[in-house]
Amino acid sequence: MPHSAQSRRWLSYDPAEPVSHTLDRKRVYILPSRTGLFFAIVLIVMLIGSINYELSLGHALVFLLAGLGFVSMIHTYRNLVGLKITSGYAKPVFCGETAYFPLHLEDMRTQERRSLHLAFGKNEYMRVDIFPDKQLTSSLPHPASSRGRLNPGNVTLSTTYPLGLFTAWSSPAVPFECLVYPEPIAAPLPPAIAVAQSGEQPGEKGQEDFSGLRQWQTNDSPKHIAWKAVAKNMNENPLLVKEFSGGAMSELWLDWSIFAENTPGETRLSILTGWILEAESIHVRYGLTLPGITIDPDHGPSHRAHCLEILALYDLAKT
Repeated sequence: MPHSAQSRRWLSYDPAEPVSHTLDRKRVYILPSRTGLFFAIVLIVMLIGSINYELSLGHALVFLLAGLGFVSMIHTYRNLVGLKITSGYAKPVFCGETAYFPLHLEDMRTQERRSLHLAFGKNEYMRVDIFPDKQLTSSLPHPASSRGRLNPGNVTLSTTYPLGLFTAWSSPAVPFECLVYPEPIAAPLPPAIAVAQSGEQPGEKGQEDFSGLRQWQTNDSPKHIAWKAVAKNMNENPLLVKEFSGGAMSELWLDWSIFAENTPGETRLSILTGWILEAESIHVRYGLTLPGITIDPDHGPSHRAHCLEILALYDLAKT
Protein backbone atom coordinates (compact mmCIF):
# COMPACT_ATOMS: atom_id res chain seq x y z
CA MET A 1 0.00 0.00 0.00
CA PRO A 2 1.23 3.57 -0.58
CA HIS A 3 1.37 4.45 3.10
CA SER A 4 3.73 1.53 3.81
CA ALA A 5 6.32 2.88 1.42
CA GLN A 6 5.82 6.38 2.74
CA SER A 7 6.34 5.34 6.36
CA ARG A 8 9.92 4.27 5.66
CA ARG A 9 10.91 6.64 2.90
CA TRP A 10 13.59 8.37 4.98
CA LEU A 11 14.96 5.24 6.65
CA SER A 12 17.62 3.23 4.84
CA TYR A 13 17.53 0.20 7.11
CA ASP A 14 15.07 -2.33 8.41
CA PRO A 15 14.44 -1.65 12.12
CA ALA A 16 13.82 -5.36 12.67
CA GLU A 17 17.42 -6.08 11.67
CA PRO A 18 20.01 -5.19 14.34
CA VAL A 19 23.04 -3.13 13.31
CA SER A 20 26.38 -3.73 15.03
CA HIS A 21 29.55 -1.69 15.36
CA THR A 22 32.83 -2.54 17.06
CA LEU A 23 34.76 0.35 18.60
CA ASP A 24 38.23 0.14 17.08
CA ARG A 25 41.04 2.59 17.81
CA LYS A 26 39.95 5.03 15.10
CA ARG A 27 36.49 5.44 16.66
CA VAL A 28 37.57 6.22 20.23
CA TYR A 29 38.66 9.76 21.22
CA ILE A 30 40.31 10.89 24.45
CA LEU A 31 41.04 14.24 26.11
CA PRO A 32 42.00 15.36 29.62
CA SER A 33 39.05 15.99 31.90
CA ARG A 34 38.75 19.03 34.17
CA THR A 35 40.21 16.96 36.95
CA GLY A 36 43.05 15.92 34.65
CA LEU A 37 43.81 19.54 33.72
CA PHE A 38 43.89 20.52 37.38
CA PHE A 39 46.13 17.51 38.06
CA ALA A 40 48.54 18.65 35.31
CA ILE A 41 48.66 22.21 36.69
CA VAL A 42 49.48 20.88 40.16
CA LEU A 43 52.30 18.76 38.71
CA ILE A 44 53.75 21.78 36.90
CA VAL A 45 53.69 23.84 40.10
CA MET A 46 55.32 20.98 42.01
CA LEU A 47 57.98 20.61 39.31
CA ILE A 48 58.79 24.34 39.38
CA GLY A 49 59.06 24.25 43.17
CA SER A 50 61.31 21.20 43.07
CA ILE A 51 63.61 22.87 40.53
CA ASN A 52 63.81 26.12 42.55
CA TYR A 53 64.56 24.38 45.82
CA GLU A 54 66.56 21.52 44.25
CA LEU A 55 64.38 18.85 45.87
CA SER A 56 65.31 15.45 44.48
CA LEU A 57 62.40 13.80 46.27
CA GLY A 58 60.12 16.43 44.77
CA HIS A 59 61.33 15.51 41.28
CA ALA A 60 60.75 11.84 42.02
CA LEU A 61 57.21 12.50 43.26
CA VAL A 62 56.34 14.65 40.21
CA PHE A 63 57.57 12.05 37.73
CA LEU A 64 55.88 9.25 39.69
CA LEU A 65 52.53 11.08 39.57
CA ALA A 66 53.05 11.95 35.88
CA GLY A 67 53.68 8.28 35.12
CA LEU A 68 50.52 7.39 37.03
CA GLY A 69 48.62 9.87 34.85
CA PHE A 70 49.89 8.32 31.62
CA VAL A 71 48.98 4.83 32.82
CA SER A 72 45.49 6.14 33.70
CA MET A 73 45.17 7.52 30.15
CA ILE A 74 45.94 4.11 28.65
CA HIS A 75 43.42 2.34 30.88
CA THR A 76 40.74 4.92 30.11
CA TYR A 77 41.29 4.47 26.39
CA ARG A 78 41.29 0.67 26.59
CA ASN A 79 38.04 0.76 28.57
CA LEU A 80 36.17 1.50 25.31
CA VAL A 81 38.32 -0.04 22.56
CA GLY A 82 37.06 -3.44 21.37
CA LEU A 83 33.49 -2.98 22.63
CA LYS A 84 30.77 -4.33 20.28
CA ILE A 85 27.54 -2.34 20.14
CA THR A 86 24.30 -3.65 18.63
CA SER A 87 21.02 -1.75 18.34
CA GLY A 88 17.79 -3.42 19.45
CA TYR A 89 14.10 -3.12 18.61
CA ALA A 90 12.30 -0.34 20.47
CA LYS A 91 8.64 -1.02 21.22
CA PRO A 92 6.15 1.59 19.98
CA VAL A 93 4.92 4.14 22.50
CA PHE A 94 2.27 6.83 22.60
CA CYS A 95 3.08 10.50 22.26
CA GLY A 96 4.01 11.98 25.64
CA GLU A 97 5.48 8.73 26.96
CA THR A 98 9.14 7.72 27.22
CA ALA A 99 10.62 5.49 24.54
CA TYR A 100 13.24 2.92 25.52
CA PHE A 101 15.91 1.91 23.02
CA PRO A 102 17.66 -1.42 23.74
CA LEU A 103 21.43 -1.38 23.30
CA HIS A 104 23.39 -4.65 23.42
CA LEU A 105 26.99 -4.35 24.60
CA GLU A 106 29.42 -7.23 24.16
CA ASP A 107 33.00 -7.42 25.40
CA MET A 108 35.27 -8.64 22.59
CA ARG A 109 38.22 -8.87 24.99
CA THR A 110 38.73 -10.67 28.29
CA GLN A 111 38.79 -7.55 30.43
CA GLU A 112 36.42 -5.66 32.69
CA ARG A 113 34.66 -2.55 31.46
CA ARG A 114 33.92 -0.26 34.36
CA SER A 115 31.87 2.92 34.62
CA LEU A 116 30.63 3.17 31.03
CA HIS A 117 28.27 6.08 30.49
CA LEU A 118 25.58 5.76 27.78
CA ALA A 119 23.46 8.69 26.63
CA PHE A 120 21.62 10.24 23.68
CA GLY A 121 23.05 13.73 23.23
CA LYS A 122 22.81 15.75 26.42
CA ASN A 123 20.11 13.59 28.00
CA GLU A 124 20.71 11.89 31.33
CA TYR A 125 23.24 9.11 31.02
CA MET A 126 23.13 5.54 32.25
CA ARG A 127 26.11 3.94 33.99
CA VAL A 128 26.89 0.27 33.33
CA ASP A 129 29.67 -2.25 33.98
CA ILE A 130 30.57 -5.17 31.73
CA PHE A 131 32.44 -8.23 32.93
CA PRO A 132 34.83 -10.32 30.80
CA ASP A 133 33.20 -12.44 28.04
CA LYS A 134 29.75 -11.18 29.02
CA GLN A 135 26.92 -9.42 27.21
CA LEU A 136 24.82 -6.62 28.60
CA THR A 137 21.54 -5.12 27.38
CA SER A 138 20.60 -1.62 28.48
CA SER A 139 17.48 0.35 27.59
CA LEU A 140 18.20 4.02 27.02
CA PRO A 141 15.25 6.38 27.65
CA HIS A 142 14.28 9.21 25.34
CA PRO A 143 11.13 11.38 25.50
CA ALA A 144 8.59 10.85 22.70
CA SER A 145 7.25 14.35 22.20
CA SER A 146 5.65 13.97 18.76
CA ARG A 147 4.06 11.17 16.74
CA GLY A 148 5.81 9.48 13.84
CA ARG A 149 9.24 7.91 13.64
CA LEU A 150 11.43 8.88 16.59
CA ASN A 151 15.13 8.98 15.81
CA PRO A 152 17.08 9.91 18.97
CA GLY A 153 20.39 10.27 17.11
CA ASN A 154 23.68 8.56 17.82
CA VAL A 155 24.35 7.11 21.23
CA THR A 156 27.46 8.40 23.00
CA LEU A 157 29.59 6.05 25.07
CA SER A 158 32.06 7.68 27.44
CA THR A 159 34.20 6.76 30.41
CA THR A 160 36.57 8.41 32.89
CA TYR A 161 37.65 5.16 34.52
CA PRO A 162 39.87 4.58 36.49
CA LEU A 163 41.00 7.92 38.00
CA GLY A 164 38.86 10.48 36.19
CA LEU A 165 41.90 12.28 34.74
CA PHE A 166 40.87 11.60 31.12
CA THR A 167 37.58 11.27 29.25
CA ALA A 168 37.34 8.76 26.40
CA TRP A 169 34.24 8.75 24.21
CA SER A 170 32.79 7.43 20.98
CA SER A 171 29.56 8.08 19.04
CA PRO A 172 29.12 5.10 16.71
CA ALA A 173 26.61 5.42 13.87
CA VAL A 174 24.23 2.80 15.27
CA PRO A 175 20.70 3.62 14.00
CA PHE A 176 17.79 3.68 16.41
CA GLU A 177 14.10 4.05 15.67
CA CYS A 178 10.84 3.97 17.57
CA LEU A 179 7.29 4.34 16.30
CA VAL A 180 5.33 6.94 18.27
CA TYR A 181 1.53 6.70 18.15
CA PRO A 182 -0.70 9.78 18.63
CA GLU A 183 -1.61 10.58 22.20
CA PRO A 184 -4.97 8.86 22.80
CA ILE A 185 -7.98 10.96 23.77
CA ALA A 186 -10.86 9.16 25.45
CA ALA A 187 -14.21 9.77 23.75
CA PRO A 188 -17.47 7.79 23.35
CA LEU A 189 -17.34 5.31 20.50
CA PRO A 190 -19.52 5.90 17.44
CA PRO A 191 -22.51 3.54 17.11
CA ALA A 192 -21.74 0.05 15.88
CA ILE A 193 -23.32 -1.47 12.78
CA ALA A 194 -24.95 -4.92 12.96
CA VAL A 195 -23.77 -7.14 10.11
CA ALA A 196 -24.31 -10.78 9.18
CA GLN A 197 -21.64 -13.47 9.23
CA SER A 198 -20.96 -16.38 6.91
CA GLY A 199 -23.11 -15.01 4.08
CA GLU A 200 -26.32 -14.88 6.14
CA GLN A 201 -28.79 -12.06 5.69
CA PRO A 202 -30.27 -10.21 8.68
CA GLY A 203 -33.69 -11.53 9.61
CA GLU A 204 -33.00 -15.20 8.80
CA LYS A 205 -34.20 -17.83 11.23
CA GLY A 206 -32.17 -17.81 14.42
CA GLN A 207 -30.78 -14.35 13.77
CA GLU A 208 -32.51 -12.94 16.83
CA ASP A 209 -32.34 -16.02 19.16
CA PHE A 210 -31.60 -15.00 22.76
CA SER A 211 -28.29 -16.52 23.91
CA GLY A 212 -27.51 -14.86 27.26
CA LEU A 213 -26.51 -11.74 29.14
CA ARG A 214 -23.27 -9.85 29.33
CA GLN A 215 -22.04 -6.67 31.00
CA TRP A 216 -22.96 -3.38 29.31
CA GLN A 217 -20.29 -1.68 27.19
CA THR A 218 -20.05 1.88 26.00
CA ASN A 219 -21.04 1.16 22.39
CA ASP A 220 -24.15 -0.92 23.27
CA SER A 221 -27.59 0.41 22.41
CA PRO A 222 -29.82 1.20 25.42
CA LYS A 223 -32.67 -0.81 23.86
CA HIS A 224 -30.67 -4.04 24.41
CA ILE A 225 -30.30 -3.51 28.18
CA ALA A 226 -32.01 -6.26 30.22
CA TRP A 227 -33.88 -3.94 32.57
CA LYS A 228 -35.73 -6.74 34.36
CA ALA A 229 -32.47 -8.51 35.28
CA VAL A 230 -30.92 -5.27 36.48
CA ALA A 231 -33.98 -4.30 38.55
CA LYS A 232 -33.68 -7.43 40.71
CA ASN A 233 -30.64 -6.03 42.45
CA MET A 234 -30.02 -2.49 41.30
CA ASN A 235 -27.28 -1.75 43.85
CA GLU A 236 -25.01 -4.72 43.15
CA ASN A 237 -25.68 -5.82 39.56
CA PRO A 238 -24.07 -3.82 36.76
CA LEU A 239 -26.02 -3.01 33.62
CA LEU A 240 -26.59 -6.20 31.62
CA VAL A 241 -27.17 -6.45 27.89
CA LYS A 242 -29.02 -9.17 26.00
CA GLU A 243 -26.99 -11.17 23.46
CA PHE A 244 -28.53 -12.87 20.44
CA SER A 245 -27.14 -15.74 18.37
CA GLY A 246 -27.60 -16.65 14.74
CA GLY A 247 -24.60 -15.02 13.05
CA ALA A 248 -25.10 -11.34 13.88
CA MET A 249 -22.06 -9.33 14.86
CA SER A 250 -21.17 -5.69 15.39
CA GLU A 251 -18.68 -3.63 13.42
CA LEU A 252 -17.36 -0.15 14.07
CA TRP A 253 -16.23 2.26 11.41
CA LEU A 254 -13.79 4.82 12.77
CA ASP A 255 -14.12 7.52 10.16
CA TRP A 256 -12.07 10.69 9.79
CA SER A 257 -15.07 12.51 8.31
CA ILE A 258 -17.25 11.91 11.39
CA PHE A 259 -15.70 14.93 13.13
CA ALA A 260 -16.70 18.55 12.72
CA GLU A 261 -14.85 20.39 9.97
CA ASN A 262 -13.12 22.74 12.42
CA THR A 263 -11.62 19.84 14.45
CA PRO A 264 -7.79 19.99 14.16
CA GLY A 265 -6.14 17.08 12.40
CA GLU A 266 -3.96 16.09 15.37
CA THR A 267 -7.03 16.04 17.60
CA ARG A 268 -8.83 13.74 15.15
CA LEU A 269 -5.87 11.37 15.11
CA SER A 270 -5.77 11.32 18.92
CA ILE A 271 -9.50 10.57 19.20
CA LEU A 272 -9.21 7.83 16.56
CA THR A 273 -6.34 6.37 18.60
CA GLY A 274 -8.50 6.35 21.73
CA TRP A 275 -11.32 4.67 19.78
CA ILE A 276 -9.00 1.92 18.55
CA LEU A 277 -7.86 1.16 22.10
CA GLU A 278 -11.45 1.14 23.36
CA ALA A 279 -12.67 -1.08 20.51
CA GLU A 280 -9.89 -3.58 21.19
CA SER A 281 -10.71 -3.66 24.89
CA ILE A 282 -14.33 -4.65 24.19
CA HIS A 283 -13.41 -7.08 21.37
CA VAL A 284 -15.37 -5.38 18.60
CA ARG A 285 -14.40 -5.54 14.94
CA TYR A 286 -13.52 -2.09 13.65
CA GLY A 287 -12.39 -0.50 10.43
CA LEU A 288 -10.49 2.72 9.87
CA THR A 289 -11.13 5.35 7.22
CA LEU A 290 -8.82 8.28 6.50
CA PRO A 291 -8.61 10.44 3.38
CA GLY A 292 -7.09 8.11 0.80
CA ILE A 293 -6.81 5.13 3.20
CA THR A 294 -9.35 2.47 4.15
CA ILE A 295 -8.62 -0.43 6.51
CA ASP A 296 -11.19 -3.23 6.49
CA PRO A 297 -12.83 -4.22 9.80
CA ASP A 298 -10.95 -6.71 11.94
CA HIS A 299 -9.61 -6.99 15.48
CA GLY A 300 -6.62 -8.38 17.31
CA PRO A 301 -3.05 -7.25 18.12
CA SER A 302 -1.83 -7.17 14.51
CA HIS A 303 -4.87 -5.17 13.33
CA ARG A 304 -4.46 -2.77 16.26
CA ALA A 305 -0.77 -2.27 15.50
CA HIS A 306 -1.49 -1.73 11.80
CA CYS A 307 -4.17 0.90 12.44
CA LEU A 308 -2.06 2.73 15.03
CA GLU A 309 0.90 2.78 12.64
CA ILE A 310 -1.31 4.35 9.97
CA LEU A 311 -2.32 7.08 12.42
CA ALA A 312 1.26 7.61 13.61
CA LEU A 313 2.61 8.11 10.08
CA TYR A 314 -0.39 9.85 8.52
CA ASP A 315 0.55 12.98 6.63
CA LEU A 316 -1.86 15.78 7.54
CA ALA A 317 -0.65 17.80 4.53
CA LYS A 318 -2.70 15.47 2.29
CA THR A 319 -6.01 16.50 3.86
